Amino acid sequence: MKKTLAILILLGIIMIPNFSLGQEQPQASIPEKMEEAKEIGEQAWQLGIKELPGTIWKIWTENVLPFWQKLWHWFKTKIWNKIGNWLAGEYQKRKEFFKESFGEELEQEKEEMKEELKTEVPSLWQKFKELIK
Repeated sequence: MKKTLAILILLGIIMIPNFSLGQEQPQASIPEKMEEAKEIGEQAWQLGIKELPGTIWKIWTENVLPFWQKLWHWFKTKIWNKIGNWLAGEYQKRKEFFKESFGEELEQEKEEMKEELKTEVPSLWQKFKELIK
């Protein structure tokens, strides 16, 4: 059994690539003059300019976008719900801790910012007026 399998694998490795050698490959004609090469290049360029945007749009709408939409839908239904539920629970657990720890400091910072805004906004306005003059 092992010998048969080894022989089949060896024959497959040796024979399968040789089957393609028996097929004829179409040969592209090589232009003989530079003018012919220039015409072929211009034709290829014009075809690319005309066809490429439509081809890219078709590939995007038929292949790429549906794939990413399916992937996003899968992630949203399978993974995001689990993460969201876990994060909501953690948020509720830690909400009170942060309010107790930083509540007073937060209020002080808000008041300081209000005071700074009252002094800074008019001076910024004056600087802006000076720049316009």
